[in-house]
Amino acid sequence: MTGLWIALGVVALLAILGVVSYNRFISQRQMIKDAWANIDTELRRRYDLIPNLVETVRGYASHERAVFENVTKARAAATAATGSPAEQAAAEGPFVAALRQLLAVAENYPDLKANQNFLALQSELANTEDRLQTARRFYNANVREYNERVGQFPSMMIARMFGFGLEEFFEIEDAIREAGAPQVSFAGTGAAAEGTAAPPAASPPSPPEPGGTPPPPPPEGTPGA
Repeated sequence: MTGLWIALGVVALLAILGVVSYNRFISQRQMIKDAWANIDTELRRRYDLIPNLVETVRGYASHERAVFENVTKARAAATAATGSPAEQAAAEGPFVAALRQLLAVAENYPDLKANQNFLALQSELANTEDRLQTARRFYNANVREYNERVGQFPSMMIARMFGFGLEEFFEIEDAIREAGAPQVSFAGTGAAAEGTAAPPAASPPSPPEPGGTPPPPPPEGTPGA
């Protein structure tokens, strides 16, 4: 009889542990959904900033049509990506690359960089990027903890019984901040490379010429030397 009670006690204990483990899976999965919702909010906020940013830059660099088209197309593709985190992350790659191009163009126009509207958009874009990276880290931390439980014993038994599968990470490049965030001057490379147009200012050497005298002839009258 004692053995029966012991067996019943063990079964009851296992059942309680199973319920606790199951409830924790449910809680973790909900946290992942909430964390993803935060990422989605920040992504949408960033997408909403782009049309105004494009129009502001276009006012100073209307000839950069290819850049504007790339940004617009990449934004449309990223906005339309509503699948899994991996699919959304894949759409973010081209969008981030196009946005970098746009910001690099802006670096070549000092008047644009002083424009109040552009500065406000830069600031909002940088803040959004900060929040996005924080939300992404929080989401991935929750996914990591959840996935570890799915693969560990004994919680893996509950995961298999009730269909708790692995969740996807949201892995994107640390984008605009590290590759040239709005307020980071990456003009050093961009302007230096394209800014070879600046050397035209090298015409100052002409002032030294008196009036119309062409370049002074070589050492005068020293042909014998």
